[in-house]
Amino acid sequence: MSIDTAPRMTKEAKTQLGIVDCDIHPMSKTGGEITRFMPQRWREHAAVFGSNIRQGYAGSQPYPRMSPGTARADAWPPGGGPPASDLPFMQAQHLNPNNVDYGILHPLRLGPYDQRNQEFGAAMASAINDWQLEDWIGRDKRLRGSIVVTPDWPEAAVAEIERRAGQAGFVQISWGPQAMEPGGRRRYWPVLEAVAASGLPVGLHIGGQPGRAPTSGGWPSYYFEHHFHTMPAMQSLVTSMIFEGVLERLPALRFVLVESGFGWVPSLAWRMDQHWHRMRAEVPEVKRPPSEYLREHFWFTTQPIEEPEQPQHLRDIIDWIGWDRLLFSSDYPHWDFDDPAYAFKISLSPEEKHRIFRGNASAFYGLD
Repeated sequence: MSIDTAPRMTKEAKTQLGIVDCDIHPMSKTGGEITRFMPQRWREHAAVFGSNIRQGYAGSQPYPRMSPGTARADAWPPGGGPPASDLPFMQAQHLNPNNVDYGILHPLRLGPYDQRNQEFGAAMASAINDWQLEDWIGRDKRLRGSIVVTPDWPEAAVAEIERRAGQAGFVQISWGPQAMEPGGRRRYWPVLEAVAASGLPVGLHIGGQPGRAPTSGGWPSYYFEHHFHTMPAMQSLVTSMIFEGVLERLPALRFVLVESGFGWVPSLAWRMDQHWHRMRAEVPEVKRPPSEYLREHFWFTTQPIEEPEQPQHLRDIIDWIGWDRLLFSSDYPHWDFDDPAYAFKISLSPEEKHRIFRGNASAFYGLD
């Protein structure tokens, strides 16, 4: 569902069920809101040298969808600042009218895990976590945070996880899935071990700047191509986690794939199983069909929802994935925001609606 401005909802259309929104993107009004939590050295670094991320777009956001602000036209706060930088405005525009009982924060566009200077990235990640606690979670009891870490520097990521995992207000660990290597590679095992020990899930939101072409075929001509590549990137991450044996070694790991769709899940599982039966001797640590690991360790958010011409096809996909594996997400304040009152084009039973809009996320994050 793409949207420029949200339609005005009648009382009848308003979502009556208290929902859990698993994808809200807070933004800072100024860089100073984040850097105030950094040590003096890194505050000076931010002021003098600024950000230097692994991408080919110097000082800009890639493609038109990222400008201006990647956001709905009506999401700009009247008091100034970028979309989702004003908590009272977010409350009035989204949390209150859409009956959001819990909102899971995913800070984006701040780029700590994409920094070429990894020390600066780690300092930025820690500052973002302090910023979530003070400026968002501490001001609205409905909000929950994501512990942002830098997995390409495993020692720093482990330290941040161990520091934050017991802090009230955080419900998951987050980094960009498009890192320097596929997520299941051994360089990331210390981070994944710390995640498993924490008991928290990993929230993997599409994105990340690996410093190379965003598609497997090279640099695309159009945003259209770049946009579609976010799904294959998630597929690569899932296959890496499974075939590297991570989920056999660390059976407590849980992942939620955010803003990556889910229509591709059954076909990926079928293909993985087919090839595993033929070539399993190469990966003896993968002891069961890959589809079993996928079903046990991965959850998916609803936005963006695939909308096939035949609505029954969407129901067939969810039947295969499992109605307990989908978590509602709005992607507020972005232009492809999904209004909870209009998100699904299929009729949902009361039980199905409760699961997707509240029950699954409450169980996954331990909210209720």
